Amino acid sequence: MSTFWSIWISAIVLGTIFGCVWLLWATRKSQTTDTETDRTTGHSYDGIEEYDNPLPKWWFYLFLATCVFSLVYLVLYPGLGSFKGVLGWTQHNQWEKEVEVADARYSEIYARYGDTPLEELALDEDAMKMGQRLFANNCSLCHGVAGRGSLGFPNLTDNDWLYGGTPDAILQTITNGRHGVMPAKGMMPNMSAEQTDQVVNYVLSFSDRAQDADAAAAGQAVFAQACAACHGADAKGNQAMGAPNLTDNVWLYGSTYDRIEETVLHGRQNQMPAQAGRLSEDQIHILGAYVYSLSN
Repeated sequence: MSTFWSIWISAIVLGTIFGCVWLLWATRKSQTTDTETDRTTGHSYDGIEEYDNPLPKWWFYLFLATCVFSLVYLVLYPGLGSFKGVLGWTQHNQWEKEVEVADARYSEIYARYGDTPLEELALDEDAMKMGQRLFANNCSLCHGVAGRGSLGFPNLTDNDWLYGGTPDAILQTITNGRHGVMPAKGMMPNMSAEQTDQVVNYVLSFSDRAQDADAAAAGQAVFAQACAACHGADAKGNQAMGAPNLTDNVWLYGSTYDRIEETVLHGRQNQMPAQAGRLSEDQIHILGAYVYSLSN
């Protein structure tokens, strides 16, 4: 935050508090202090008269105490521009303290399952309840609450895996993350519009949806030059590279002609963040078992 905005915010906050104190004090001084309790302003509407009595003392002093509390709070905690407060409190260090408390409290519980193979752990009801919570907090934003994915985010409930669905592969994916990259026009940067149409029709032919049979036939040669290095000559993909199988009609970015053409022309980039450092090894182990259970 710049110095100007820090001063501006501080002036508004302090001006508001002292303005309230001044308004309260000035209003009270202008009112009578006698014992009369039925003074009116002379204003009456529909038989209702407006009284002009001073605030009760307890109400007046409570208002003052609120203003004093506000000033003390602003000295102790951040609230005046870039001033951090004498206690040095921040949302970040508060979160870190809460995480430390939670880790101390739950680490022993997670550790109980750390040595259990994923296949066995996936059958443990209590462990899967924890895994579901971990998934909801860390994975559902992209993969959905039920793990069925969405456009650009894999469905974890089927048996189609970009990098493999074995326990070890799942743990590696969660721990280290993944960064999938398909270059625009594959290995053929000079691909023409006609060749693009041919390779799209060829890919569509795997599911009997080619719009132009002649273009699909010509697209086989284009595919071999531009795409086979990653997807394989048979287009069944390569899990070592995260290249999807194009013959099973499971599509990450859509299966229409326009979607496939967009993928070919512009490429795709997709990244799953690594959870190592965010979650403990035992938490990742339980989360991996839960992901494994979704498709097994």
